[in-house]
Amino acid sequence: MTIYEVAGTGEAEAPLLDCHDVVSGSVDYKGRPSVRSKSGCWKSSPFVIGVGVAERFSYFGVSGNLVSYLTGKLGQPTATAAAMMNAWFGVSSLLPVVGALLADSFTGRFRMIIASCVLYVSGLTLLVVSASLNTYDPSKCQPVGVLTSACHPDQVVLIFFFSSLYLVSLAQGGFTPCVQAFGADQFDDADEYEGTAKSSYFNWWYCALVGGILVPLTIVNYIQDNVSWVLGFAISAVVMCFALALFFFGIPTYRFQSAKNTTNPFLRIHRVFVQAVKNWKASPAPSPASVEEDGLPILPRQGSQFKFLDKALLAPDQDEKHGAVSVDDVEDAKGILRLIPVWFACLGYSIVYAQPSTLFTKQATTLDRVIFSSLQLPAASLQNCFTGLSIAIMLPIYDRVFVPMARAITKKPSGITTLQRIGVGLTLSLISMVFAAVVERRRLAVAREHGMADMPDAVVPMGFWWLAPQYVVSGVADVFAMVGLQEFFYEEVPAELKSIGLALYASILGVGSLLSSAMVSTIQNATRWNGEGGWFSDNLNRAHLDYFYWVLTAICAAGFVLFLFYAKYFYVYRRKGKETQ
Repeated sequence: MTIYEVAGTGEAEAPLLDCHDVVSGSVDYKGRPSVRSKSGCWKSSPFVIGVGVAERFSYFGVSGNLVSYLTGKLGQPTATAAAMMNAWFGVSSLLPVVGALLADSFTGRFRMIIASCVLYVSGLTLLVVSASLNTYDPSKCQPVGVLTSACHPDQVVLIFFFSSLYLVSLAQGGFTPCVQAFGADQFDDADEYEGTAKSSYFNWWYCALVGGILVPLTIVNYIQDNVSWVLGFAISAVVMCFALALFFFGIPTYRFQSAKNTTNPFLRIHRVFVQAVKNWKASPAPSPASVEEDGLPILPRQGSQFKFLDKALLAPDQDEKHGAVSVDDVEDAKGILRLIPVWFACLGYSIVYAQPSTLFTKQATTLDRVIFSSLQLPAASLQNCFTGLSIAIMLPIYDRVFVPMARAITKKPSGITTLQRIGVGLTLSLISMVFAAVVERRRLAVAREHGMADMPDAVVPMGFWWLAPQYVVSGVADVFAMVGLQEFFYEEVPAELKSIGLALYASILGVGSLLSSAMVSTIQNATRWNGEGGWFSDNLNRAHLDYFYWVLTAICAAGFVLFLFYAKYFYVYRRKGKETQ
């Protein structure tokens, strides 16, 4: 039994609590042991998921239609706009590594989430101001070749806009890795029910983030295209204010992880590598015993992998300032190294992931998007309608239908392992690129057949439904790969580095987006000869996006082969039993 004491009085606070109702290693917002029946799990998840939905709404309220703002209100060429957007998205996906480093080392996840929300509101407010200052009107531009100031946006406005945009990136860099990790922290792995529920949490987290913003974002995109960009950005700012309020409202239900090791986790892992290098020529260390994390055993030495790191254990008194290297430290270092090949193998998928919001959207602008007599669907909304809807439908089916069926066959609690789930996603991502290449080839043929090759603003007589397969398959690929990567990088890192694990997952998307940007710029420069516009010509009817999609297909295939080889023959899960879960 456990008795709480009222601070400063020494008196016991009633009622007495059963020790089985206390969550080991967690405290509430007042620093008292967390009570399982009153905190965490699905009690706190609605607040955390709600905050995540609000943040994603605000983020995609800006990024979802950004390519249209860049090419329209800011007058940027298609290739330049795609490169700018990919660069911004890449930076936005890399900054979570910095935010996670700060959170796991200094501030903690809770404080980082609050600070990021405040910074988010500031950045979005400045975006509203920048849009209100932008007086550029592309409809008043003179024909190409006549240089007038009306055809070039004010450089001050451009600088102000991008400064505000990257402030939003900085904010989400702190928010993204911490809020999802904080939500997963609400589940106790030592409890059988909560341990199983955590896997479902990752599914419902992503489902809510996609499904919850599906209709609202379509409306925001419509407002931006047809009413006002100022109003469109302002809606995102207001929603982010709501997110901050909602997060505060859920504080009484949250569990906060109590520190298990006061030493900085990065310092612990760093000194493993330092001592292993110092003892490089020494005799091998004896096999360490199995250790435990969160009440679950970790595989000792992970077979014969990274045996050179065991040499860090040879001199237990080598570091008087920070203490000896422990078996836990060595296992943590090995765990980080094992993630690197998976990270690289998934870069092809991340490059493909960058396409729906850029080149897929530009494809859609050339097609017939009228759904009623006078209502035209915004090009950016196709991603929400097809990709978002497929995710929102498929994730519940996966969690409630596919997993139980797979569990009956494989006898594994999660149906399939996280690596198997990621592998299925990589395969589907490759298929989506094949669909995209075939449809784009068809679109170019239709444009030529109707004499529209030199009419960049003409609507090609093809319905937007032609793009449905590539969007839908891309969405289903995310159900497997995206959610699988989130769970994998959260579970396979040390306990103190969960934010870093999710930041590593986000960095895959960031680096992939930067690679996509570099590829677009390089290929455009290489293919623009003899006065032709290149593969990414502003006149899409003269461009060759289909060639680029075939290149991405080849890259996806190479990444999948690497992933399959490593996952099947080399990867060892961090915890005993995970390979069967």
